[in-house]
Amino acid sequence: MTKITPCLWFDTQGEEAAELYTSIFPNSKIVEVTRYGPAGPRPEGMVMTVTFVLDGQEFLALNGGPEFTFSEAISFQVYCGSQEEVDRYWSRLGDGGQEGPCGWLKDRYGLSWQIVPTALNELLADPDPGRSQRAMQAMMQMKKIDIEELRRAADQA
Repeated sequence: MTKITPCLWFDTQGEEAAELYTSIFPNSKIVEVTRYGPAGPRPEGMVMTVTFVLDGQEFLALNGGPEFTFSEAISFQVYCGSQEEVDRYWSRLGDGGQEGPCGWLKDRYGLSWQIVPTALNELLADPDPGRSQRAMQAMMQMKKIDIEELRRAADQA
């Protein structure tokens, strides 16, 4: 059986990040924590990896050192069925981070997330190209996506 697990490289914050993420998403938990031993390369007893599950998807956090950092080249999309979900994920993941355009944000660890209401995809796939383009133009002006504002923009003639 093939299994793909994203590995997230942290300096030293892997366990802290896993605890935050599992507190935000439903059906989530920390599965296993491993520690460096006397062979190193980091101090003995320091957390090496944290295996955790976010809403059914397994991840691994590695405390690998300061050599690598996150970039927007990789992001995780969180699909939301309501504005309340958008607001909650935006607030929780963005706390201590940085808001970006079009539903993107960086969390306090620099990991990029896209908080995407399912209504956005529906509007962008609208068979009426005018509605679709008006929704796209509205989204391009937003940081956190506002579903009602998208719908208002799409409905303007």
